[in-house]
Amino acid sequence: MTPDRLFVTVLGFTLIVFIVWFFWLKKSKGTRATLTSSGQQEAMILVKGGYTPDLVLVERGKPVRLNFRREETASCSEMVMLPDFDKSVQLPTGETVAVEFVPTEPGEYEFACQMGMFRGKLIVE
Repeated sequence: MTPDRLFVTVLGFTLIVFIVWFFWLKKSKGTRATLTSSGQQEAMILVKGGYTPDLVLVERGKPVRLNFRREETASCSEMVMLPDFDKSVQLPTGETVAVEFVPTEPGEYEFACQMGMFRGKLIVE
């Protein structure tokens, strides 16, 4: 095998490994919602090319407030839906919108844009 073919083969294999890691194996650390003085769990989620953080940890039985702040104009990001809690809200650009609910059962619950391109997860412990 010539050096140029070897180089292209190694580069291609490296790119394949990176893509597999980035899309399927990369684990998000997430963030734990902070407990306010009123006993409510609160987390700020930035909407810009996705959700940051895209993994939020909360405790069951305590009220939760997820504050979504949209910093882009893409049509996909103009709404967030939490189907397991029967919530969906419009997210105007540049504004912070709160979504409030009380999780009663432990588990993993997804939130997403209306097209399903932006996804996040709420873990109730």
